[in-house]
Amino acid sequence: MTMLAINWGNTWLITGVGFAMVFVVLVLLIFIVKSFGVIFAQKPAKAQPAAAAAATAPAAEVGEEDMVAIAYALHTFYNMHDEESDVLTIRHDDVPYSPWNQKSITF
Repeated sequence: MTMLAINWGNTWLITGVGFAMVFVVLVLLIFIVKSFGVIFAQKPAKAQPAAAAAATAPAAEVGEEDMVAIAYALHTFYNMHDEESDVLTIRHDDVPYSPWNQKSITF
């Protein structure tokens, strides 16, 4: 008859307070994370008149030697390969005694 000795009113009160506290903390964390996003969001930089003028100016002509240098740099960057051998180096050593497999120790 120990069931009758339990005060179910206090039990349900403590359970309800625990669940409510978890949900309140979760909602609080959501607001904290969203406020960090608002606070630390990057604001767009204002365009300066000198930068706008430089952007609208015609580009300087690129010479043939410059194009060759750019093409060669791109070619060497994207065509790098590792030299690999076709030899497998997996070794398996058969050890007759291993304490990891002893059932008498684990029981």
